[in-house]
Amino acid sequence: FKPSNVAAAAAAAAEPSSLTMADGSELLKLRSSQGEIFEVEAEVACMSMLVKNMMDDGATDEEIPLPNVKTAILAKVIDYCKYHKEHPPEEITKPLKSNNLAECGIAEWDVEYVNIEQEVLFELILAANYLDIKSLLDLTCAKVASMIKGKNTEEIRKQFNIVNDFTPEEEAQVREENRWCEDA
Repeated sequence: FKPSNVAAAAAAAAEPSSLTMADGSELLKLRSSQGEIFEVEAEVACMSMLVKNMMDDGATDEEIPLPNVKTAILAKVIDYCKYHKEHPPEEITKPLKSNNLAECGIAEWDVEYVNIEQEVLFELILAANYLDIKSLLDLTCAKVASMIKGKNTEEIRKQFNIVNDFTPEEEAQVREENRWCEDA
């Protein structure tokens, strides 16, 4: 080896998970549960309190493993964070005034973002919770709430494919015990 090759080999071996872009912003390497690596600006990645705390603890010398987040879902989460780096999300007013999120003051981009298949929506909820991204968790939960709002028990069961495993007697008992909810 020539001295320059030794130095280059040592530098390559010591390559950290955080890189620096030309504009000086730091890049982090996030690894999905399926092994896919995403290079993301630290400011974007740190919208996740989980990632931010790992960075604060100095755990960014290598890839940051996110074992509970699949590749496709991590890509969607990163899209959300990239957009909201430039466009901070508004607080969602609760309870929702309508089952139409746009009528509840939620930005058009966010309304379109959660206009997705139910299975993907539930995976996003789990990812937002795991990654500790409150605004994304609020948005995805508001979408589920909007899907429930104004529906009766049977309509909700149909919407979410929930099997009624109560006997007629048990169901009558539950309805009687919770009649006050329906009267309110």
